[in-house]
Amino acid sequence: MNISSVNNFVDGKFSDSSSNKLDVWSPINGKKISEVNLSNADELDKIVSSAQNAFKSWSQIVLKDRAKIFYKFRDLLQKNIDDLAVAIREENGKTIVEARAEVMNGIELAEFASSMPQIINDEIQVVSKGVECRSSHYPLGVVGSITPFNFPIMVPLWTILNSIVLGNTMILKPSEKTPLGATLIAKLLTEAGLPNGVFNIINGDKNIVEAMCNHKSIKALTFVGSTKVAKIVYRSATASLKRCISLGGAKNHLILLPDAHKDMAANDIINSMSGCAGQRCMAASAMVAVGDTQSIIEKICEKALTVIPGKNLGAVISKESKSRIEKYISDAEKAGAKVLVDGRGVIVEGKEDGYYVGPTVIDYAKPDMAIAKEEVFGPVLVIIRTNDIDEAIAIENSSNYGNASSVYTQNGNLSDYVTKRVSAGMVGVNIGVPVPKEPFSFGGWNDSRFGAGDITGKSSIYFWTKLKKRTTKWNPEAKKDWMT
Repeated sequence: MNISSVNNFVDGKFSDSSSNKLDVWSPINGKKISEVNLSNADELDKIVSSAQNAFKSWSQIVLKDRAKIFYKFRDLLQKNIDDLAVAIREENGKTIVEARAEVMNGIELAEFASSMPQIINDEIQVVSKGVECRSSHYPLGVVGSITPFNFPIMVPLWTILNSIVLGNTMILKPSEKTPLGATLIAKLLTEAGLPNGVFNIINGDKNIVEAMCNHKSIKALTFVGSTKVAKIVYRSATASLKRCISLGGAKNHLILLPDAHKDMAANDIINSMSGCAGQRCMAASAMVAVGDTQSIIEKICEKALTVIPGKNLGAVISKESKSRIEKYISDAEKAGAKVLVDGRGVIVEGKEDGYYVGPTVIDYAKPDMAIAKEEVFGPVLVIIRTNDIDEAIAIENSSNYGNASSVYTQNGNLSDYVTKRVSAGMVGVNIGVPVPKEPFSFGGWNDSRFGAGDITGKSSIYFWTKLKKRTTKWNPEAKKDWMT
């Protein structure tokens, strides 16, 4: 694909910026693929104004008619899946299989948005003789979303679709590292029949993030990124009296019990660790091995060696990320951990300037090591050993994060014991990436999420709308009661 310059999308048209531009590089080969606008606050004001004007008419359209547009959009995602996958691979570095899977997840999100008329209904009840109460969902107005580099199609669709189908107008700020996906989303939404001004894109860096947090006319804001930035965004957005859900990082713990199915556990754990080059907040990055699990760990290492950079393992996002990940590995080794499978120094033939880190398995780590506590965001699995299941749970619960946790066992009682006690918002049994599907919602606990509610699924309905409660009395002959 060829998008030589990534522009803002305002009132149904792509608009060049008068501000500076930033080069966009492909992680696959280190080559420049585009350049993106770095917009300013004045440009944000113009986009907000356009979105406000569009809201007046869009919010008055019947929900069922709004939903029809997203069914068309769903079909367009399916029709264009190959082109979308190529764009994701080019700007993010994923394998083409992973990129297609990301679009498939986007299709599921569009299906959920299309079904909103069957999900959201007014709640009505006769509460007294001749008296009826009704609650109805109303859109907020102009809302915003700030998204990361690791899922340039799927994560924007987490927020775009539900917020808009519920009657809001949206301003998206995609990652400046991966801005191409947002451009393609805008084109397909337009083709699906979305009116001008309902969906808008502003490109930029942290200055635009700050401007969106502080803008009084943006009524709600979502953010997905590192915990450090998620805290800043949440504090800033709520200080300007807007709703905010701000999703941060993760250090997801898998608890491996001796009775786990060896082949299934090994395959699943390595797929979780290495999928999307480990650049996802649901990746398995720490494993607490309880008791005699040596044979399973050996199988995990065997499986790791089948993951080949440039073939079934994609690139990490930047040269800086590659260096940072490799430093984590080296520091862990210096601190006494044992590197069982080493992914440092990888060069892919024909892509010598690409940013690749091979699959890495590190054993005998201590819970207080940096690699065991901090989010590495690469294809690295660190193993902590213990002989006690309660100690394993305590290690998981000592993490500041709380996105996901899984247990590997064939014992139903033990799985129930672990999943009820780990401090994580999304838990799994024999599942390395326990992401709930719609209508269930996505969201972690602790330092992995700031704000009330979740960002997808049914839970998101209450974030993107406000409730109006109406009480009606039609019976003047009714005796006096609490309503009179």
